[in-house]
Amino acid sequence: MGQFTRRTMLKNVALPIAGTFALPALAAAVQQSSSPFQRPKLKITDIRTAQVRVHGWQTHVRIYTDQGLYGQGESTDAAIGTDALVHQFRRFLVGQDPLNVDALWEKVRVSGIFAGAQGGQYVTALTGVEIALWDLAGKALGLPVYQLLGGKFRDKIRIYCDSDMEDPLGAESDRKLPWIKDQGFTAMKIDLDDATDPRRFDKVNWTASNGEIDRMVSWVKHVRETIPKDMDLACDMHGRYDATTGKRVAVALEPYRLLWLEEPVPPEDIDAMADIRHSTTTPICCGENLYMRWGYRELFEKRAADIIMPDIQKVGGLSEGRKIANMAQAYYVPFAPHCVVSPIGTMSTAHVCASIPNFLVCEWHWINHLDLWKNWVKEGEIIQKGYVTVTDKPGLGVEMDEEVTRKAQIPGTGWFEPNKS
Repeated sequence: MGQFTRRTMLKNVALPIAGTFALPALAAAVQQSSSPFQRPKLKITDIRTAQVRVHGWQTHVRIYTDQGLYGQGESTDAAIGTDALVHQFRRFLVGQDPLNVDALWEKVRVSGIFAGAQGGQYVTALTGVEIALWDLAGKALGLPVYQLLGGKFRDKIRIYCDSDMEDPLGAESDRKLPWIKDQGFTAMKIDLDDATDPRRFDKVNWTASNGEIDRMVSWVKHVRETIPKDMDLACDMHGRYDATTGKRVAVALEPYRLLWLEEPVPPEDIDAMADIRHSTTTPICCGENLYMRWGYRELFEKRAADIIMPDIQKVGGLSEGRKIANMAQAYYVPFAPHCVVSPIGTMSTAHVCASIPNFLVCEWHWINHLDLWKNWVKEGEIIQKGYVTVTDKPGLGVEMDEEVTRKAQIPGTGWFEPNKS
């Protein structure tokens, strides 16, 4: 899985022992495997998937070539059923040059205009494919993905820890908050929505009562007073509440100087998001449930968010994530990607974050799955003192340890099995 060089080109070529035949064979092999200017000649031969469940459901995608190289990507959230979609994408990809990443992405996207290619599961499946193409391109050219995206603005990517706590006032908080500090994180997040809150008056309607809002404020107050003063604190409402509740909570939390309040209303209600944003000094963050650059256009035009958080593993891929970040920069909006995936997806997100000027911080959401996280890739732990350092290895720079990852395989699903059609 190393750099695509003359050596890798020739490793399967049987050269004659006699010196008089060696040079013609060498020349023929180089000509067959690369252009006159050494651009690798590759063709996609297969696309395979594996599905895991850790924090949610993720689909891993591998794209294989006729030169023995493969690239790996990852998609999340709407990943259930993406293996079937990825299989359908084979007809657009097999036999094609994998180095034409954006062109292949666009070919698959426009071909699905009547199949849901505006968002959701279709784009999620395409995202996994796109990331695998970038990994493959980097390996073929011997360059890290950030270099292919235009180079890097920073070496290290700041990570925030999603504490994933059921009750920020209980024993779980006493255990996790010191751990987060000791690991060197400079930012963290808690969730504020609670479907089991006894102060809820209706199991369907998410208009929060005074008691619920008081509970939210007490959670934030406790965490803010427990963690270091210089640690940023973000809060997530998961897009469950209505506009009235979102506005009231945002105002009530102003004294705590949050890093942001995340999705106080459902993502489709951009007007309500804009109204909340303009009614409070609490920064409003959203975007994890929007797809591709077209999904962000109205958000920017209406100035509905202080910070955006695309999920690189479902928004359309690395190139699409970078295009969205560039759109955000035109509106002076920071980029803080949502990220709940494995070290493979996290490192791919880090490459995008390194390549843009307006990066703020990136999520990490595996605090409840530490053993799997630390051993998921052969390189080991990729987060050091609250940062991910983007690797200079070709491609994404990390490789799956299948002995570990198969522990999370979803029962009844395949594991990178060759396609028979």
